[in-house]
Amino acid sequence: MDRATQRWVIRTGREIALADHAWLDGPVGSPDGIGDRWIAEHASRIGARVVEEPDGGLIPDLAALDGPGFRAADVRPEIRAFYERTAHCELDVWSRWRRWAEPGGRALNAVFARRLRQLSLPLDPLETAYGMDSRVLSLRSVDGSHVGTAWQRRLRATGATVFGGFYGTTVLPGATRSSVHVVFPLPNGSLTVLLRPETTADHALQLKSPRGAFGSEGAYLVVRPAGASRGWTRRVPLPEQFDVFVDARGELRCDHRLCLGNAEILRLHYRMRPSRGTTLGD
Repeated sequence: MDRATQRWVIRTGREIALADHAWLDGPVGSPDGIGDRWIAEHASRIGARVVEEPDGGLIPDLAALDGPGFRAADVRPEIRAFYERTAHCELDVWSRWRRWAEPGGRALNAVFARRLRQLSLPLDPLETAYGMDSRVLSLRSVDGSHVGTAWQRRLRATGATVFGGFYGTTVLPGATRSSVHVVFPLPNGSLTVLLRPETTADHALQLKSPRGAFGSEGAYLVVRPAGASRGWTRRVPLPEQFDVFVDARGELRCDHRLCLGNAEILRLHYRMRPSRGTTLGD
C-alpha cells in the first residue's frame, strides 16, 4: 500500500522543488514505521533541539495568524490558551464513523496505521472511553527561537498513536496572512494539511481545510526521500473542519469533521480539560 500510494502521487501529481514550496516542507517518516523517532530526525535535519516544555503550545502565540479576516484577540481566552499552552491540557475524545465509511477505516487501520503507528483513527467508541494521552515537544533553533511543535496523541486504552504531527504556521503563495500548518509524517513523505483560521460571532475558533485549487488551504500528499530537495505532491479531497468552542457549562470542546469529497466519513469530539494544578484562560 505504501508503494502504491507513492507511485500514485508521483504519476498523477506534480514534481516540486521544496525551496520553492516551503509550505509543503516538513518531517518525513521511515518506511519501517513512524512512531516517535521522526521528531529527533526532523530536529537533526533542520538543526534544532527538542525541548519538552511544561507550558508548550502548538502555536506559542496565536497572534501569528493575525491578518485580514482574523484576529487572535477576538478568540475566547480559553481557546487561545489551549493553542498557546497545549501541554496544560488533558483530552477526552469520542468518535463516530459513517456506516458506509467504517469498512474503509478498518482496512486502513489493519494494513497501514497499526503497522506504522500513525493515523490510527479510532473505530470503536469504547477505544476512546479512557481518553487520550498527549505529549507536546517544542523544536527550537540554536538561537532559541521556536520553529515548530511536535504533538503526539495516543489512545490510553490501546496505546495506538492516533495522530503524530508537526504544528506551526506558514504563508501560502499569494496569501495576505498565515495559515495553520500541520505535517503528519508518512513513509518517504507526509500528509500536509493547511488550515484557514476564522472567528465566529460567539468568539469560537474555526479551522478549515477545504477543497480548492493547488496552493490554497487543503490536504496534500507529499512524496520525497528523507533529505531530498525535490519531491512530488498531489492535493487530495479530504476536507476537514475544527470547531473549537466553550460550551454552556464553561468546558472547552472541539468538533472535528473529516470528509471524503463532500461526504462526511468521521466525526471526532474532544473535551479539553486543564491538567491537575493548571488552568486555562488565565
